[in-house]
Amino acid sequence: MRTGSMLRTISDSAIRDQAASTLSGKPRRWSWTAFFGPALIAAVAYIDPGNFATNIEAGSRYGYTLLWVVLAANLMAMLIQTLSARLGLATGQNLPQVIRARYPRPLVWCYWVQAEIVAIATDLAEFLGAALAFHLLFGLSLMEGALLTGTITYLALHLYRYGFRLMEILIGAMILAVAGGFILELVLSRPEPAPLLKGLLIPGFPDGYALYLAAGILGATVMPHVIYLHSALSQQRIQVKDDAHRLRLMRYYRLDVILGMAIAGLVNLSMLAMAAAVFHATGRLDVATISDSYLLLAPVVGQVTASHVFGLALLLAGLSSSIVGTLSGQVIMQGFVNVSIPLWLRRLVTMLPALAVIMLGISEQKALVASQVILSFGIPFALVPLLCFTANRQIMGNLVNRKSVTGVGTVVCTLIVALNVYVLFSTFTGH
Repeated sequence: MRTGSMLRTISDSAIRDQAASTLSGKPRRWSWTAFFGPALIAAVAYIDPGNFATNIEAGSRYGYTLLWVVLAANLMAMLIQTLSARLGLATGQNLPQVIRARYPRPLVWCYWVQAEIVAIATDLAEFLGAALAFHLLFGLSLMEGALLTGTITYLALHLYRYGFRLMEILIGAMILAVAGGFILELVLSRPEPAPLLKGLLIPGFPDGYALYLAAGILGATVMPHVIYLHSALSQQRIQVKDDAHRLRLMRYYRLDVILGMAIAGLVNLSMLAMAAAVFHATGRLDVATISDSYLLLAPVVGQVTASHVFGLALLLAGLSSSIVGTLSGQVIMQGFVNVSIPLWLRRLVTMLPALAVIMLGISEQKALVASQVILSFGIPFALVPLLCFTANRQIMGNLVNRKSVTGVGTVVCTLIVALNVYVLFSTFTGH
């Protein structure tokens, strides 16, 4: 009976009832929690294995100097994910659907193809990260880790058949565990408070490569697939009766985004600060891979717990982000071309590139870098329409952006696209 009662409490219908009561001015106990969840799912994209490598290299090479970049990136993420949630709530459609309704069909098909490529490339990094974690923690081969990752994520995706709330709880638990793990890592590494605070608040670039790393951190702020997904998660999650309810719901969604992105930001800040305290402070300035970090943490910190916690955090980050990547792929296909395929088939298709990388013996680090390069190509295709649509009153109604928000969004969009162009140029030219 208790189990059944608990399931009824967290069912989608129960969440919608709680939300309706709150929006009508009759909140129940804990009913405010009904609004939280979509941004936690979106936040997973900001702590995927691709972020691990960038943060670790930045911390080991430059200490606490680039912490301010992570903070700035997180503030940008808050704005972008808020715009995505706003679009879904205002239109009742996700971003791909709005693009399909307003752009010429040939252009929509081009959008779909690039979005699918970006989603698969993103899932490659997430999938390899989880497989690598199984390898480091349990000594499994990368192929065994990959097959286990595919099985676990496939089983987890089945929860979505029972409603959005169970998936939100699962992903939320994973991201909170990752956050807890890196807070523990930070405590074990004993960072220096004064340099940490200075790096967080005072911008600066020690040299040209620091600018490149900063561009990598900022450029990875926007994950195209999660912009598409977040607009879908807020699309019809909670029904609204009128414009007043819609405006009130948007306030809760804004708080949801702040909470979700704050947790992701805390993870990234802790990751970089840990690398600074453990590696940079001991003269190990060349730690740039996830494997090196795992193997060196225990000897340097002096506790084997440090490596195990790091490996577990990597595993949970890889699994959760891979689940979210598969859900994003469904939104992309359904939104752009109005076609849906079974989740098991989507999971299988997105597994194939990772399995190919492992079978061909390609370095996982090189594969991670390549996936981030491909990701960079897709950023303008998600950001520019999002900003244009949310500034259009005909599309957004009373949820249209203020001019100040559009202005800030334009600056952020231009900066992120420019930095991604810089990263791509530097990657291909070797400068």
